[in-house]
Amino acid sequence: MSTYMPKAGDITRKWYVIDAEGKHLGHVAAKAAELLRGKHKPTFAPHADCGDHVIIINADKAVLTGKKLDQKMYYHHTGYIGNMKKVKYSSLMREKPEFAMTKAVKGMIPDTTIGRKALTRLRVYAGAEHAHAAQKPEVVEL
Repeated sequence: MSTYMPKAGDITRKWYVIDAEGKHLGHVAAKAAELLRGKHKPTFAPHADCGDHVIIINADKAVLTGKKLDQKMYYHHTGYIGNMKKVKYSSLMREKPEFAMTKAVKGMIPDTTIGRKALTRLRVYAGAEHAHAAQKPEVVEL
């Protein structure tokens, strides 16, 4: 008996929608990363891009537990000497909740060509409306 190796033509991609309202940011990001990689499929292979499309709605209503809103920081460097910027997650979730959710999902996906390709199938919206109703996405319960 030989091991099944998925080919690019054999892969079918489905659409899923995750409602993040009242859910933990990390739990939503972990489920989205699993769907983007395709690890929920019985035909998963780590060398093949067999993941699905994921839509996350209500990202602004995701919850951070404990004191993370005040203590957790997002750091980035501008490229100039001494210009390390830091932003608290309380202001990041208030101003750019889509970015915070995308950053969490990106941290859970491998930094390879397959991982970068998988991130292109992620769509994050702050509100409850999304523009992908024509794809008939399935609702994922956490």
